[in-house]
Amino acid sequence: MRKNVFYFLLLFFAVISCNREGIQNEAADIEVNQRDPLTVREINAGINQSIKTRGSFKWSQSTDHFLWSAIFRGNKVASIGFGTSEKDFDRSLSPDNGKIQNEILSIIQQYEGKEKGRILLGADQYLNQIDVNIEKQETIVALRRLKTLRYLEPADYQYFKNEGALNTGGAAKSSSSGSSGCGFDSEALSSADYTTVSPNAKAPWSFYKHNITNAWNYSTGAGITIGLIDTGVSPEQTLLGSSFNNGASSGRTISKVGVHVDSVWPWSTGFDGPNDQCGHGTSMASTMAAPRNNQGLPVGVAYNANLIAYRAATNVVLDGYHEQNGVKIAFTELANNTAVKIISMSMGHIFSVGKIEDGVRYAYSKGKLIFCAGGTSTSFTNFAGVIFPAWMPETQAITGVKEGTSNQKCDVCHSGGEIDFTYQMEKASGNSVPVLSYYNGQTKYVGGSSVATASTAGIAALVWSKNPSWTRDQVLNKMRQSASYYPNPDANYGYGNINVLNAVQ
Repeated sequence: MRKNVFYFLLLFFAVISCNREGIQNEAADIEVNQRDPLTVREINAGINQSIKTRGSFKWSQSTDHFLWSAIFRGNKVASIGFGTSEKDFDRSLSPDNGKIQNEILSIIQQYEGKEKGRILLGADQYLNQIDVNIEKQETIVALRRLKTLRYLEPADYQYFKNEGALNTGGAAKSSSSGSSGCGFDSEALSSADYTTVSPNAKAPWSFYKHNITNAWNYSTGAGITIGLIDTGVSPEQTLLGSSFNNGASSGRTISKVGVHVDSVWPWSTGFDGPNDQCGHGTSMASTMAAPRNNQGLPVGVAYNANLIAYRAATNVVLDGYHEQNGVKIAFTELANNTAVKIISMSMGHIFSVGKIEDGVRYAYSKGKLIFCAGGTSTSFTNFAGVIFPAWMPETQAITGVKEGTSNQKCDVCHSGGEIDFTYQMEKASGNSVPVLSYYNGQTKYVGGSSVATASTAGIAALVWSKNPSWTRDQVLNKMRQSASYYPNPDANYGYGNINVLNAVQ
């Protein structure tokens, strides 16, 4: 008996010794890969090369060292999506989410040598998604071996900010400078660009190209709530505030929500309010839902629809932790708002962001009809096709085209196989669509795929208002059937321009 016990103990210690040796060898293998991080020039060059040669860039296809370098250069913050499958993003439908999350955090603690409180930056309450602090490359290697990891990405690597610095040869500038979609200017409107309609509103020229004014005889958007994810709405523009019900617009509401944190540090908290500090969100709100007013100012497509406007970002380029996080929050909150039928976002990025993908999928799972801008070129993105998240199958990608066409994109617009609809927003004169200005009583022009997207969201509100019992798919099918290329979509412009009168009859 003693002899058997002796052999058993000998075998036990031999197994333990082998296991320890295996763990040490595994750790050693990981540590061998530790090198200095790539520079932002090298990282951006790798991203650009992938987009130019493959047509896209994905963090999941990058090497461990490339991914770690971007996380390191992005304030050492990573975004992790987890679950038992690619579609396992909804916490409420994922019974093992707590267990999986704790396993991931335990691995990070093991390799980083830090307490949980110094690792976990935030855990989403609706999505299987967390933000964590990671400094070591071996942590990245270990995490990517997990079968429960849906994605692991830099949460604060600012591609556009870095690209701007590299192209100008100077210090890194915020993406709000340059081609950001921002502007507080006002412009007098040419009389050729609008028609006055009762009680004294200006209907933009583009409305007539899409038969929107005639469609108003059947639907004005009443009873439909649109969710706008953008830079907020101006507190100075009363027609998007206290006078939202004005003239022929009545019985509706506008709500303004702020989910953006104005800080360069990912760990900062505290939303900075709903007020637009860019101007872009104000223009989009005007395009889709400005009142049919008695003040001689532009009217929106769905002038009797309700509007919930989210300030989720600083500008249209979703570059950085707080902008991407704000957009994710906006999507999930609008998804959970049962009154909201339609979500419109005229912002994006040239490559995917996991947490925003999760937010879009979550909203789609709740029956929302989502419209996203196909892309408006900046000096850094003119080589890109349809941008994210417009390329996602859960969204409707919209681009702008020239007056009288359905397959000639506007001078700064993007096109491609993911486009679903087009909207005429650029005249031969070069003028775009008249909208309310940031300031009360003033006007301006706005163009690109941004205004095309907001206009199309307004069109969807007209269709849904005419048929309030319809599902998202029924509304979408009616829009397709009323467009120029139905039933055979164009390779780069989808179903083309929508005849809105046909869509509401």
